[in-house]
Amino acid sequence: MNLRQNLLGALCGGLGLVALAETVPDREGAVRQDRAVMTNDTRWIYNDVTRGFAEARQTGKPLLVVLRCVPCLACGGIDGQVIDRATDLGPLLDQFVCVRVITANALDLARFQFDYDLSFSTVFFNGDGTVYGRFGSWTHQKNAKDKTTEGYRRTLEAILDVHRGYPANQASLSGKQGGPVPFRTPVEMPTLTGKYRLDLDWQGKVVPSCVHCHQIGDAFRASFREKGETIPERWIYPQPSPETVGLVLAPDRCAQVQSVVPGSIAAQAGVQPRDSLKSLAGQPVASIADVSWVLHQAPEFGALPMILNRDGQEVTTSLSLPRGWRRNSDISGRVGTWGLRGMATGGLVLDDLSDTERARHGLGTNGLALRVKYVGQYGHHAAGKKAGFQAEDIVIELDGQSSRLTEGEM
Repeated sequence: MNLRQNLLGALCGGLGLVALAETVPDREGAVRQDRAVMTNDTRWIYNDVTRGFAEARQTGKPLLVVLRCVPCLACGGIDGQVIDRATDLGPLLDQFVCVRVITANALDLARFQFDYDLSFSTVFFNGDGTVYGRFGSWTHQKNAKDKTTEGYRRTLEAILDVHRGYPANQASLSGKQGGPVPFRTPVEMPTLTGKYRLDLDWQGKVVPSCVHCHQIGDAFRASFREKGETIPERWIYPQPSPETVGLVLAPDRCAQVQSVVPGSIAAQAGVQPRDSLKSLAGQPVASIADVSWVLHQAPEFGALPMILNRDGQEVTTSLSLPRGWRRNSDISGRVGTWGLRGMATGGLVLDDLSDTERARHGLGTNGLALRVKYVGQYGHHAAGKKAGFQAEDIVIELDGQSSRLTEGEM
């Protein structure tokens, strides 16, 4: 068995443990094996974005940068399929310059802006640095065994279409570009500086020397808090899922509507099942992550113009965002929410009781009823424990607030 087969086995074989652990048993070994297999791969450039951009400029191909947390079980299924030469993605991937990045230490934060809570993401570029689009899948994040790549394949095809239209379509891509940030790289951020270097410690312990992508979001939030500033809502509810506005998109398509939540923002805009999003806020849509990016950059309220394809016909409408729309986001499953819990809940993990559970406890359906699923034990996360909270407690009033709320809304 060769190194590549060993790597694929490590990526996929540990997936049965996902319910019990968030990482592979041997994190250090997994990272070193990934390096051994991928360093001399003929398709993938390993951990060298600068070389990737140089080759994209030289060849005229678009650049594809995969950002992967190797020790994480989440997204292991899709990651294994993307690097497996036996899959049908090969002919499409060969039309890109492909780069695999396994550490966030030296990321250019002005260029790499995506959903930092995902364990597998892809950002697509022109060789001149223009962002074409993004891919990230919460379907694969939640189910590490999911090896389906149909949605990824369709995104690759859509990005190639964008590339063929460049630079004539450059104006429509302006909204996809990352804005200015106060830090050039993660290792310059206050909570990370001095703890990490730009390069991984391959001569020592690799894993502790690695900045994880989710730490970027944590550090951004901490930077506001340490200065005594209000954390912007876009950093509390980052990269909102389309469901936030009532859109359920099919994971095996670029951005096709699977269903619309009745009474939602999308329903009010007239969006229908089987519609395909072609443009949102003037930006071409190549993936579900592209929709989340638009929502991440969206204003606190206002209209987002939308172009749909409905049975071959172009339909123009808009999403009318009311004040507070971001608070519909379900952030409970985000790893970055743990840091927020240390700030806002004293380390308590809270779950809004279902109507059935409420009835069992003699509670109404309109009142606050947040069950304590877990009580943090250390540091800021131990405040709830010190206050006397216990697992399975039910919070029915908070600072005079007794209306029904989810943890994220609270």
